[in-house]
Amino acid sequence: MPRILLGAICGVVFGLIAVGLMLPMSFTDKTAALTGAFLNRFAIGFVIGVARLPVPDWATGLIFGLLLSLPDAIITKAYAPILIIGTIGGAVIGFVVGKWGS
Repeated sequence: MPRILLGAICGVVFGLIAVGLMLPMSFTDKTAALTGAFLNRFAIGFVIGVARLPVPDWATGLIFGLLLSLPDAIITKAYAPILIIGTIGGAVIGFVVGKWGS
């Protein structure tokens, strides 16, 4: 499967997981929070599918998962959950795209 398509699919799945984890939480603007979380996690998958760095694929995912999660973590001051989930999810997507992407 093409890397871009696989990255986009992984991004959609990662976004849906993130939204699912956030559904029980309360926010002043829940729609904006869920949409932002979905788009951030989708972007992680998409960028990993497009990028090729001179490091192992899982490390590419880890790097982009961390970098793209940092703004949300800084804005919300919820560093640990956002950065941990983003970094682990990015590493998993990087591994998947590297293993099954063409």
